[in-house]
Amino acid sequence: MTEDHLALLRSKGYKLTPQRRAVLDAFLECDPFPTAQQLLAAVHKKHANVSLDTIYRNLALLSELGVIHEIYRTAGNVYEILAPGHHHHHLVCTECGKTECVDICPMQDAYIKEAEKKGFRITGHIFEFYGICKDCQ
Repeated sequence: MTEDHLALLRSKGYKLTPQRRAVLDAFLECDPFPTAQQLLAAVHKKHANVSLDTIYRNLALLSELGVIHEIYRTAGNVYEILAPGHHHHHLVCTECGKTECVDICPMQDAYIKEAEKKGFRITGHIFEFYGICKDCQ
């Protein structure tokens, strides 16, 4: 969690509640790409009364604000805290769930133009590569 993330929350009118701060701090304690349950376990070390529902509500808000990114996996979704200004996508193993960052973006002007032809204004995108990692092959 950075001061940029805190400033963004404040600028959007959100309070930095103890629960919200605990969720953000949990990202620092967990391995990269934690599940909601792993974040809950980290939060419980200091705030035993926080529920999984509270974790999910905060994750939804933080995702909506662009503070975190949710990565969809068949083994259960994982999350990552975003570095301001750093855009990337992911490789996701469909066998074990291993997730790796890739610093490429397939988004091209042709997609934006095609969307505009259909009356859409693109405001964001999600792109994940799914496959089988070296260890699972």
